[in-house]
Amino acid sequence: MTKAGTTLAAPESPTSAVRLPRRRGIELALIVLAVLLSVYGYCAVGLARTGTVPPGAVGYGAGLGVLALVAHLAVRLRAPYADPLPLPIGVLLNGLGLVLIYRLDLATPGDHAAPAQLVWSTLGVGLFIVVVLILRDHRVLQRYAYVCVAVALVLLLLPILFPAVNGARIWIRIAGFSIQPSEFAKVLLAVFFAAYLAANRNALAYAGRRLWFMQFPTGRVLGPIVTIWLVSVGVLILERDLGTSLLFFGLFVVMLYVATGRTGWIAVGLVLAVFGAVAVGPLEPHVHGRIEDWLHPFASIDAGQGPNQLAQSLFAFAAGGILGSGLGLGHSVLIGFAAKSDFILATAGEELGLAGLSAIFLLYGLLVERGYRAGLALRDPFGRLLAIGLASIVALQVFVIAGGVTGLIPLTGMAMPFLAQGGSSVVTNWAIVALLIRVSDSARSQYDGQVAP
Repeated sequence: MTKAGTTLAAPESPTSAVRLPRRRGIELALIVLAVLLSVYGYCAVGLARTGTVPPGAVGYGAGLGVLALVAHLAVRLRAPYADPLPLPIGVLLNGLGLVLIYRLDLATPGDHAAPAQLVWSTLGVGLFIVVVLILRDHRVLQRYAYVCVAVALVLLLLPILFPAVNGARIWIRIAGFSIQPSEFAKVLLAVFFAAYLAANRNALAYAGRRLWFMQFPTGRVLGPIVTIWLVSVGVLILERDLGTSLLFFGLFVVMLYVATGRTGWIAVGLVLAVFGAVAVGPLEPHVHGRIEDWLHPFASIDAGQGPNQLAQSLFAFAAGGILGSGLGLGHSVLIGFAAKSDFILATAGEELGLAGLSAIFLLYGLLVERGYRAGLALRDPFGRLLAIGLASIVALQVFVIAGGVTGLIPLTGMAMPFLAQGGSSVVTNWAIVALLIRVSDSARSQYDGQVAP
């Protein structure tokens, strides 16, 4: 109070800049735990099958640990604010996949897939490191949207020139080397969808004509993206790769819903999916056979022909119970040639039980959730759509594959992310994790150093 009796306001407290924690120590600790769990699984398989620790256990642990450490250093150097969970989750799932493939290799002496899968995993981590180090800003990808979609369509067309494998034309095989181009195409299409929808989100949401319960955009705005989607799905149908067709369709609907905020697109997507299944199922023998197996999984047993792959998968899940038979002690190898790829989840269900299977699904769910969280935190529409699209790819793959091998939906022939045998799949999934790391770093760094009251 002054001499004149007036009161002076108290001086305001100085504002301070908030520094966000970088949490790289948490990431490193989780990576060490992931590597130790993978090595433990590798040793448990050897002890169960041969009674001794596998001679390559030290090399396996050291190799996986070095790859994970180099990836961690790349994140620490170029993406210091990134979410600490995606990288350890990828390491643990990839390590568990190598353990399961090695376990199945021991039961199939003439078919060793683990060494090749380890090489592909190394290439995948290498791609992860390259993306994290070189891609400093995810918004750069928005400039190359049409380049991405052109490359994606070329990749989808190439397998048509090669012979079918197990009823589907999805592989490029040259001199014993094979890749599945649709795995790379899905990431490129996610970039294109994110860029186009971000640029036209207002026109998609508010322009056009209202029919019944939703707003339909004009053909000029929606036409190009629908055309690209129809071409990609049409090519995949010609190649009989209906699992990836379903993935692309789901990705398209999810990203369109996120861009417009119109729940009616979900309803339209479900109706179109049912219509497509009813229309294609009876006409395509490859698809029709899978639908029949789904509807009548034990028909081959009743006919005296023995259990088919789906029936063997259901038996494996039933035999696993709550806690499983133990790593290396199951019989899921009876499923046949697809035990290491389409049906590897049956091995996890039998030998790790419902508890282990639930833990695996929680890891996938956590990876997807962190992708959605990073997308929602971003301010730019392209980054938001890209993060949600990439996370949705993982979510849709897990749902389609898990639903197929458990009898919830018809089989689709896709590879379980990180777990299943497949070089193209593991490399692509590491690229997805790298992009999620980059997006999450941008999402958190935009708030670092802001002034707090």
